[in-house]
Amino acid sequence: MRFGTDGVRGVAGVELTPELVVALGRAAARTLSSGERPVFLIGRDTRLSGPMLQAALSAGLSAEGVEVVDLGVMPTPGVAAVSASRGHPAAVVSASHNSFHDNGVKLLSAGGRKLTDQEEEKIEALLAALAGPAGLAGSGRMAGQAGMAAGPASGGLAAGDRIGRLLTDPGALDWYCGQVVAALEGRTLGGIPVVVDCANGAATTTAERILSAAGASVVEVLAASPDGVNINAGCGSTDPSLLAARVRSNGAALGLALDGDADRVIAVDDAGSVVDGDRLLAMFARDLRGRRRLAGDTIVVTVMSNLGLRRAMAADGIDVHETPVGDRYVLESLDANGWSLGGEQSGHIIFRDFATTGDGVLSGLMLLDLVVRSGRKLSELAGESMERVPQVTRNVTVEAGSAVDVAGSASVSSAVELERSRLGSDGRVLLRPSGTEPLVRVMVEAPTDETAAAVADRLEKAVAVASRGRRGG
Repeated sequence: MRFGTDGVRGVAGVELTPELVVALGRAAARTLSSGERPVFLIGRDTRLSGPMLQAALSAGLSAEGVEVVDLGVMPTPGVAAVSASRGHPAAVVSASHNSFHDNGVKLLSAGGRKLTDQEEEKIEALLAALAGPAGLAGSGRMAGQAGMAAGPASGGLAAGDRIGRLLTDPGALDWYCGQVVAALEGRTLGGIPVVVDCANGAATTTAERILSAAGASVVEVLAASPDGVNINAGCGSTDPSLLAARVRSNGAALGLALDGDADRVIAVDDAGSVVDGDRLLAMFARDLRGRRRLAGDTIVVTVMSNLGLRRAMAADGIDVHETPVGDRYVLESLDANGWSLGGEQSGHIIFRDFATTGDGVLSGLMLLDLVVRSGRKLSELAGESMERVPQVTRNVTVEAGSAVDVAGSASVSSAVELERSRLGSDGRVLLRPSGTEPLVRVMVEAPTDETAAAVADRLEKAVAVASRGRRGG
């Protein structure tokens, strides 16, 4: 399967080559574009490989007669918002929270939504025919996983005046920032002091200006000098330690840590404690319900959300609907049922009334608004939001391309069932292959930290043994 939980992703220049991305652009054009002179939007984050891969994607699209609009460095939710507003399909060249070595292509349909499984399967089939051996040279495990056809497809390229133009739209970023501020519906943030960590990523173009325009006092901006290689490096939502220190030293009300493409946020409260996506969801759910804005009195979460969130919502009479990991599954459930709020522990929060994808800056804005309206400290609100069940997560590295087989092996499945039977209703075990990296992810919840760690240790060992067995070592 070429598509993971968040688009196509791999090491830039090794697994994700320009040749492969040209073919992906052609396949995307044939699947997602329509009309006499179709248009496709492209944005990117700040990775060194971003301009190279954006150029390759643009070449593939224009070769199919598609007009390509370069939105420049723009958060994924910004590209999605422009896509939804203008009715054009789009792509974001980004690997989200991964290091700069990786890159990826996230494709969006004309409504600003991530693709369905059926759309992905159609693109994969076309890609297999279009890429061929030449396009896959050096593309490593991605070629092996896809089961590519032996030769390129024939014909179909645009020529003459049918070749798509490459255009720019400098006003799109301003429009998106205005849309996020408008989500406050006329309210202002009254000068609340906040520290922002932009992860040296796409949020460097939007976060400070949006929060300032909404009335916050941005007392310090961290990781806002991207150089192509420092994206997510010791900063952002995957490492909020510096943000926590600066929130305390500045006496700020809270801090916001974004990721490379700014579609997720992790908060830090006034005491310097991390507030993850589960606590944010609990607070947002109660606030929206109190204002009669929580459709169906229901939130949507993934299987990774802490058991404590489910218990807290049940105590408040709020239903919790569960989906597989991936914010696109959260969105699909929201839309199918007319619900308004969902998200992931990692900080992808979807306010469906305002966005078609997770938006870290929008979520941060909503959190600041909630704190201002409550008149209370975030540390108090977060502390009351839920009682977290001890949870341990492990990422076990496996051979490239083997995560699905290792996670589903008989020995690992047996180990998982044994641990589940031991925990019973007092805990949970979740083991799954990563959709973006060569990892098997292990999550354990148990009555105590010690028990959770012991179970995770045993499962980590089982995965490692199964992985070595596949390599014959």
